[in-house]
Amino acid sequence: MRLMRFVVPCLVLFAAAPCLRAEYIALRSGQRLHITGYELLGDKYRVQIVGGIVEVPVEEVVSIEPEDTFAPLPPSIAPAAPVREIVKAAAARYSVDADLIFSVIAAESNFDPKAISKKNARGLMQLLPETAAHFGVQNIFDPQENIDAGTHYLRDLLQRYNNDLALALAAYNAGPERVEQFGRVPPYSETVSYIRRVKRGYEKSKAGVSLESPPKTTDKKTSPSAAASSSRGEVASQLSMSN
Repeated sequence: MRLMRFVVPCLVLFAAAPCLRAEYIALRSGQRLHITGYELLGDKYRVQIVGGIVEVPVEEVVSIEPEDTFAPLPPSIAPAAPVREIVKAAAARYSVDADLIFSVIAAESNFDPKAISKKNARGLMQLLPETAAHFGVQNIFDPQENIDAGTHYLRDLLQRYNNDLALALAAYNAGPERVEQFGRVPPYSETVSYIRRVKRGYEKSKAGVSLESPPKTTDKKTSPSAAASSSRGEVASQLSMSN
């Protein structure tokens, strides 16, 4: 099949590339592709992978699953000093732990300022365009505007959930209305995985392992740390949040 012959070399190409915010698409053939976005068009998926876009028939897709971990960032992709300064400034402005902001960015975009998700969330903190507009963002891909608005929204969620880290992270990922619908963390695999990634990164950061560069091997075991929280979500819930 012409389509599947095209998918295979793309898979090889992707495997050689650094992982960004991504998911897996499992095919009936047994292949698992890393994808950075997809769109359902009738009887086929239009899948975005490193190296281009591939169309896959719906019947060939077994499942689409969130990626649980990321490969370490190469030094060339590590955030520049201005990003660190922007995060520190936003942390001070909204009284949110800078390590938590870095952890959210790592889970959301893996420090890719041009990242776009399948839900059209954009930039370092993966803001939806409607959320960005709500917080006065003019250029959603501008690191300073994106981080400032994302941190502002994160602060609002922390206040809303009385600094409950898991609930705030769940709301950032799935939306506050979903948290309130279930009265707890929504039972979505993507949301549960997201909370786990952010918490793990936050604990590592508190233990002195930088999220901004490839991790160094150490014999020390990191101990869990206590702390604050986080956020993102869907359009209706995001617009319900205001300062």
